[in-house]
Formats: sequence, C-alpha cells, structure tokens
Amino acid sequence: MYRLEEPFYFYFFTIIPVVIVVFLLTLFWKKRTQRKFSNAQLLERLAPNHSIFKSTLKLIFFSIGISFLILALVNPKMGTKLKTIKREGVDVVFALDVSKSMLAEDIAPNRLEKAKQIISKIIDKLGSDRVGVIIYAGNSYPLLPITTDHAAAKMFLQNANPDMVSSQGTAINEALNLAKTYYNNDEQTNRFLIIISDGEDHQEETKQVAENMAKDGIKVYTIGVGTENGGPIPMKINGSLIGYKKDRKGETVITKRKADVLQAIADTSEGRYIDGNKTDKPVKMIEEIIGNAQKSEFETKQFSDYKDQFQWFLGLGILFLILDIFLLDKKTKWLRKVDLFNEEKSN
Repeated sequence: MYRLEEPFYFYFFTIIPVVIVVFLLTLFWKKRTQRKFSNAQLLERLAPNHSIFKSTLKLIFFSIGISFLILALVNPKMGTKLKTIKREGVDVVFALDVSKSMLAEDIAPNRLEKAKQIISKIIDKLGSDRVGVIIYAGNSYPLLPITTDHAAAKMFLQNANPDMVSSQGTAINEALNLAKTYYNNDEQTNRFLIIISDGEDHQEETKQVAENMAKDGIKVYTIGVGTENGGPIPMKINGSLIGYKKDRKGETVITKRKADVLQAIADTSEGRYIDGNKTDKPVKMIEEIIGNAQKSEFETKQFSDYKDQFQWFLGLGILFLILDIFLLDKKTKWLRKVDLFNEEKSN
C-alpha cells in the first residue's frame, strides 16, 4: 500500500524533456559552429580528450538526480501496518438558553454572548470527550448532536440566537428532556449536562425532571449569567437599538438572574451551581470536574500507518547530482580503450 502526499509536484517532470532538448540543441549548435572554422580531423587533434559519451552520461545523471528530487517532493508514503486508536472520554451536553431575556446587557456584551464564550472556552479544554449542544427558550431544539468534532460544535454555537426558536420563555425542563435523548444508554460513559441560563424558569416540574436525570446517572451543572439587579431587554433592528421590551402596562421589563432556580436544579441532580459572570471561574471549575471524571472507551478506529519515504529519493537525487558535478567531460583512460563511439578509429 502506498499514498502520494503531494502529487502536484509530478508536473515538475516537464523540466527533464526541456533540459534534454536544450542539451541536443546546444550540441547541434556547437557541431555546426565548429564546422564553420575547421574540419572533424583538425578538431579531434585540437581537443583529443573531448567525449560525447561523457557529456551524455552527465545529462543522464542530472536527469536521474532531478527525477529523484521531484519524487522526494511528491513524498510517497508506504506501509501496510494497521494501528488501532482507542478514544476515551465523557459525554458533555450544553443546554444554552436563547430566550429574549438573554439579550440583556447587564453583563458585557450581553448574557447570550457571555454564555457562548463560556461554552467555547470549556470546549477548548476538553480532550477526546464528546460534546452536544441544545438551545432552548419556550421550546428546546437540538443544535448539534453529540460528536467528537469540537470545531463544528463551536461553529454551530456562534450561530445560536433567539430567532432560532419558535416560542419564547425559559422552559428548562424542555432542555432536560431533550438532553436525555443525546446519551447512548448502551455506552457506560460519564454523562454531564451543563445548563447556561439566567434562570428565569416558570415550570414547576423542572426539579422533578432534574431528579430523574440524576437517577439515570446524568450529572447536571448550572451556570448563571446576569445580575440580580437585572437590566432591560433591548429591541434591535439590523443592530440598531429601537427601544426596550415593555409589558402590557407599557413599563420597561427588567429581567433578573434567578440564581435560586439554577441552584435548586443543580442540588436536585447532585450537580453544582456556578456563577458565570466571570468567564474564567466556570471554565476552570468544569475543566476540573470533567478532568477528574472517570473516562470510558467509546470509540475504536483502525487506520493504515503510512511512513514517509522522501528521504530515500532525496538521498539518491543528491548522489546523482554530485556524480554529475564531479564527472568531467574529458575522456578517461578506460573509456579510450573501450571506444564505444569509435572515436579512436576515426583518427
């Protein structure tokens, strides 16, 4: 089995026929020019050691040397040995609150962007762990199924916004129920659900759902963003502020973080509540929690172990180029005796 890493460099082989054509044209030009000034017998006497064979041999060495250098650039890889890679880790599902209240700017730049920053940095700290992302407001939706592709998780995360959900509100229990479907019950991995929200939940059954998840072995951690004093919910069109959300009485709605709701969910499910207003704190705590968790094998892959072979071609290429450099155009004694081109008989 073999594989070519950079087949593009095969185009460089066009150099060799160009060199050969230039050599032949130069040889023809020399012969033609020499005949204008003298005949063949006189030229043989003036340059008795000149050898066409040696010049041709130098061209062959040069062409072979260049060919090997091109093959070194192509870098053929060979090998048939199969390697087995086992991946171990835990399953981490993020439930991101994208309700309108998460647009409040009581923490910079706003609650939603702060939540995205926290999730993104936690993903950066994960090793071979699998991640999944859920978004929720009045309903919950799968943003990304559980995967080992951390780059894809971060990419999908950046696009999360309130417009992606059909109804508003903060139904954490919807996110909890959806999270259950993310985990594979046949795989005995440690399972974590991390909820990031301002805690404005008005569903009484949330605690019961969290308790059931704990019984299923799913640890729920909650991260609260926003301040207790709260802030208004900005209304924007194309990024321009047009006002703040108002209630039926025409008064500006002030949304506040409900840490007690998030704390209760975490306590019920044997998890922990973490203040998320400072990004580094939840990132470090989650990193430590997941890092200390027992890892389980959940994926095994086999692949062919290809090894670089460019060094052999590089060495041969340099060798033939050195031979070309040190090989003189003059006849050597043993070549004069062999006289492959009958140069001696023509005298």
